[in-house]
Amino acid sequence: MDRTTPDAPVTLLLVEDDDVILKTVTMALGRYGYRVSTAGDGLSGLEAFQDGGHDLLLLDVMLPGLDGIGLCRKVRESSLMPILLMSARGDAVDVVSGLEAGADDYVVKPVEISVLVARIRSLLRRAAFTPRETASAAGAPEDGAVGSALTFGDLTVDTAALEVWRAGRPVALAPTELRLLLEFAANPGLVLDRQTLLRDVWDYGWDGDTRVVDLCVQRLRKKIGADRIQTVRGFGYKLRRS
Repeated sequence: MDRTTPDAPVTLLLVEDDDVILKTVTMALGRYGYRVSTAGDGLSGLEAFQDGGHDLLLLDVMLPGLDGIGLCRKVRESSLMPILLMSARGDAVDVVSGLEAGADDYVVKPVEISVLVARIRSLLRRAAFTPRETASAAGAPEDGAVGSALTFGDLTVDTAALEVWRAGRPVALAPTELRLLLEFAANPGLVLDRQTLLRDVWDYGWDGDTRVVDLCVQRLRKKIGADRIQTVRGFGYKLRRS
């Protein structure tokens, strides 16, 4: 099922405490065919998320009670659901804190609805790369396996099953982390610059904030090994072959 189009009924959870923004965004996204459920504060948003039935979480950073960063962390404790942050401030503190908490992307308010929809569609496309939950029970392919399984030291990436193992143990990756790793695995030993990664992984057709790349690389390193992805200063990143 294609989750990037309104034909597939996509349900978004919008958490926003400004009533005007809440109603405006809800109506606008509804015109694009999305179903939108809403919450006016972080705790209500957490309850709505726990009730289930949503495909993407769209949340404001400045929320009463439990703020957007805290809500993002709570969601990440149990879910790989795509998360898009909205912030009235585009400063480094909000952006970095949100991405470190596990958000996949962010936009600065006020945001054009067409841009917001483009970001939502991009996140839903990345969500299609979520690993199968049951396949990891079969275990990792043996070293040297051919076909869709690629091995880099103790790291194995199955590009067909969309599964990742480290030292024989399954690694749970968020959709954006998985897509980033697949991009590196397709180009082992080659330096990939940040703008290229923004284009190919985040689907940005315009210049985006490269901080999203840096923070996602940091999260990925924690899961697959700090030295597996190397920084090439002034250029970008590369995946170490062995």
